[in-house]
Amino acid sequence: MLILLAFIIVFHITSAALLFISTIDNAWWVGDNFSTDVWRMCTTNTSTCRAITDQFREYQSIQAVQASMILSTIFCCVAFLVFILQLFRLKQGERFVLTSIIQFLSCLCVMIAASIYTDRHEELHKSNEYIPEVSEGQYGYSFVLAWIAFAFTLISGIMYLILRKRK
Repeated sequence: MLILLAFIIVFHITSAALLFISTIDNAWWVGDNFSTDVWRMCTTNTSTCRAITDQFREYQSIQAVQASMILSTIFCCVAFLVFILQLFRLKQGERFVLTSIIQFLSCLCVMIAASIYTDRHEELHKSNEYIPEVSEGQYGYSFVLAWIAFAFTLISGIMYLILRKRK
């Protein structure tokens, strides 16, 4: 039982780490001489970064991605704290339903963020504000990590739903 508990804790911390990395790191869309994420666009030749502001086309979509990723990370961290609290407060044989619900909310938020970015990426990168031209890029590892975090939070939510507290 202790090994299972350790695995669940490590799995949850891994999910949170993936969410933090994908939210913060600058690699959602990359090219030969640039990288961009939901916060800024950086040119690798000159090592300059420019914040993505409301002057960019489809800024509302970027804001939706930002908000969803932040909410997903917060929900994942809250779910971990609730799980730790429920370890001490639940009676024997009860399920970790509250933790599961919060983790499913995290899963939903990261899915929304990655889906919006997937759907709107062509419009997002056609803005004249981008220097250099970024439409010829490809998805970066932060975007891939967001989808992996979706799978991890989904699996984690299912694990919490099935898990019962034992001695």
